[in-house]
Amino acid sequence: MELSVVVPTLNGREHLVRCLDALSEHVSSAEIIVANGPSVDGTTGMVRRRDDVDVLVEIGERNINVARNAGIDRATGTVIAFLDYWLIVEERWIDAIRTAFDHVATAHRASGHGPLLPAVITGPVHRSQCGGVRSDTVDRRTINGTRVTYFDGGNVAFRRDALEAIDGFDESLAMGSARDSAHRLAHLGYNVVWEPTFSVRQDAHPRHTTENHKADTPGFRPRCHATDVAAREWDWRYRSLTYRLVKNYGFRSLWRVARHTAADVKTALTSIARGNTRPSDWLTNGRNIVTGAAGGLKDGFIARLRDRSPQRNPNGVSTRADRAVAVYDRRDQ
Repeated sequence: MELSVVVPTLNGREHLVRCLDALSEHVSSAEIIVANGPSVDGTTGMVRRRDDVDVLVEIGERNINVARNAGIDRATGTVIAFLDYWLIVEERWIDAIRTAFDHVATAHRASGHGPLLPAVITGPVHRSQCGGVRSDTVDRRTINGTRVTYFDGGNVAFRRDALEAIDGFDESLAMGSARDSAHRLAHLGYNVVWEPTFSVRQDAHPRHTTENHKADTPGFRPRCHATDVAAREWDWRYRSLTYRLVKNYGFRSLWRVARHTAADVKTALTSIARGNTRPSDWLTNGRNIVTGAAGGLKDGFIARLRDRSPQRNPNGVSTRADRAVAVYDRRDQ
């Protein structure tokens, strides 16, 4: 097994230093690729001074999925892992990858059984909070007869063939692209395995990051306060939800959007009754939910027409070659 680790980053130099230090400590013989940008905090200089980063890819778009796909473009490993820059790999992280992809692959080859499994592994993110540590748990759903295992896009490892089969991440999504990828993997029959030892730690949330770089985790919901950012988050969330459901399952999935809307309306009304939210804020958020869902419906239908294959990715790695504005590759030296 040859491992490539892609770390997308944006204005997070201090967090990135700790992330890379942990990789150096716990992960040996891996190809490290940092997809940066457009950062203005000195990240470029810091990364270029390190000798443990093999490739630095500078991009010009504030979109985590463009960064991920730019990393895929440069990765050479048979396994490609993605790690958010504010996360720190724990001691058994690399052992989980080896066990999943090396040992299982060897066993399958020896037995002569069908396709190698697993295709993707994911695991918990341990987040510090008052009174202890909160950990993610496995999240599985059955949608229109398809069993889907969701994963955190900031802590996941793919077999290369599985990643190529879905053509990377959908760059039209500002949030929720990992969940979209989970749907597409399930349709193609690739197995996503939850491995508790494939764990990372988040000591603190980054302060200087765009919504694109923080809102691709399972269970993300906008904060309930009256700001322009919160309003945009409702718009983005419902655009993403409707887009990926319509793109992957067609119009018959719209009842799920309605169910999510009903749940959010109930939560908002409860918050108003308790005095935590103003009615005017609720109306603003409601308008953004409708706008986002309408945009997602239109874009999801167009995307479904553009790519009618099970891949369902008209905005993937293969669709463009102009993501990188600069590349610093130590492998050429």
